[in-house]
Amino acid sequence: MSVKLGVPSKGRLMEKTFDWFGARGITLRRAGSEREYAGQVEGIEGLELILLSAGEIPRELAAGRIHLGVTGQDLVREKLGHWDQRVEELSTLGFGHADLIIAVPAAWVDVSGLDDLDAAAAQFRRTHGFRLRIATKYHRLVREFLRDRGVADYQLIDSQGATEGTVKNETAEAIADITSTGETLRANHLKILDDGLILPSQATLFRARSAPLDDADRRALNALRERLALD
Repeated sequence: MSVKLGVPSKGRLMEKTFDWFGARGITLRRAGSEREYAGQVEGIEGLELILLSAGEIPRELAAGRIHLGVTGQDLVREKLGHWDQRVEELSTLGFGHADLIIAVPAAWVDVSGLDDLDAAAAQFRRTHGFRLRIATKYHRLVREFLRDRGVADYQLIDSQGATEGTVKNETAEAIADITSTGETLRANHLKILDDGLILPSQATLFRARSAPLDDADRRALNALRERLALD
């Protein structure tokens, strides 16, 4: 066996992850073409690189098919119920920063916080006969956040494409999405609620709690933790 490390298979997340491990004496590289999802590891024995989409990594960790994985905190918390019982955060990596937020039209001058949104949602239902729609890909996190803050008169609609465009396209009245700079929100005439930060997220190294380990795997994992200064 070997300790399987899942890493995003493309883009800046992959490059930054390779750089992060490289700075700690562990070289990760793709084994062949960009169509191949195997990788190579140099600098530590017993570690196997598996290239996956960032969205697949939480599921593979929870199933115990990989031992370690690099992905966003937002994806782990959204995709895994009771996430902290299924995976352990070993280290934040200092890149891939994005905030999951709630945003409304900038023209809603009387709506600046969640209490205002709650009042606007109640008024919207009285006026239109259906609940205010919030477009998002993060149903679990948004529902829990709004429930804990007493906002109830809304419905979540699934966003498969560019969430920021749903308000302009009149398929939603508000959105909950990730943002790094806010530029796309501003370009679509949206503003973040003052207390609308749901989760600050960044790329993180996670360990699966249920992945099987033999003695060799434990030695490899301990060596990796020591190399990465995780203890």
